[in-house]
Amino acid sequence: MDEELFRRLRGEVRAGLDITSALDNHELMNYIERTVLVRREVLELTASDKRRLVRRIYDSFRGLDILQPLVDDPAITEIMVNSHQDIFIEQQGRVTKIPLEFESQARLEDIIQTIVSGVNRVVNESSPIVDARLKDGSRVNIVLPPIALKGPTMTIRKFPEKPMTMEDLVQRGALGEEASRFLQKLVAGKYNIFISGGTGSGKTTFLNALSQFIPADERVITIEDSAELQIVTVPNLVALETRNANTEGRGEIAIRDLIRSSLRMRPNRIVVGEVRGSEALDMLQAMNTGHDGSLSTGHANSTRDMISRLETMVLSGAELPVAVVRQQISSAIDIFVHLTRLRDKSRRVVEISEVIGMENGDVVLNPLYTFRETGEENGRILGRLEPKEPLQNQEKLRMAGIPYEELAMGMEAGR
Repeated sequence: MDEELFRRLRGEVRAGLDITSALDNHELMNYIERTVLVRREVLELTASDKRRLVRRIYDSFRGLDILQPLVDDPAITEIMVNSHQDIFIEQQGRVTKIPLEFESQARLEDIIQTIVSGVNRVVNESSPIVDARLKDGSRVNIVLPPIALKGPTMTIRKFPEKPMTMEDLVQRGALGEEASRFLQKLVAGKYNIFISGGTGSGKTTFLNALSQFIPADERVITIEDSAELQIVTVPNLVALETRNANTEGRGEIAIRDLIRSSLRMRPNRIVVGEVRGSEALDMLQAMNTGHDGSLSTGHANSTRDMISRLETMVLSGAELPVAVVRQQISSAIDIFVHLTRLRDKSRRVVEISEVIGMENGDVVLNPLYTFRETGEENGRILGRLEPKEPLQNQEKLRMAGIPYEELAMGMEAGR
């Protein structure tokens, strides 16, 4: 597309902003078409080029400019803006640079301000980092100069309009049907489950899928930095989101504030989208004080690493002996589910472990399932999540009236 033609025609449309500012989206599109399609240079374009030109002009007023087609494309899962001239996308697990750029850094900054203002957040030189979201629920992270050396940086993590179910994940090979049924019983039995994994391993997607096993008659409170969970099967749902401090440094509402408040809202379960810091202690205490069946996620390279990270998070906000922290973890969390993004870019559950107590001052894990790689075919890793040891803590299943024999038979059949 001729950039000079686009900018000139957009300028002509902008000249009528005193008229178009009161128009709805449909009327604005009609106005742009009437203004643009009569120009001689446009009449010489193909029909598809005309459509692209009109749409791009429209997106520059009501959308996200050059990013809007990328946001609208369901095949693109991540958009990475490293600077106004440096844009990458992730598609089918592959990251590639695209031949698009904003006309200027100022234009990118305008788009960023449009995004953050839409969710009542502030980002500027004095507060240069912010998490936000788009109208479709996509997660947005923004970092401004002087922190970002190349210019404003924005990362958009997209989510499907319809949240993935556990059946979808089974079909994609993220885990097997047997492990899926096993986790369904554990959620119904109110086991506290913590999902760990690296960046882009699918933790939020898996948490969404797992939450669909929560009985519909329960009251659930979700707590997130930037709302992205899509729990659609629980009618009695309260979604809470943190708030950054204002320009005067006041008014911040952190995750730990929301966890404490949620305890007074009569929840059956608390779902914390991701723990990153001292709020880990509040989450563990909530799990330890009658809110069984709670779920959360965290960044780590393995289950054992996740336990170490939880220790570090708790100690960052409380002066407690390490032994006490480990006891809190072993008492609060029943099950760890670890996800990994393998070298073929597929996202798999590679470990499901049960916490069975303490020994010699360490948290003891009982491996229930582990992923075994069996080969490679057409660039895709072959393997399956194999059962290892039986579940030791069966008390919650008994209290929920779920016969463990069904699970045990399934695990034996998979051996």
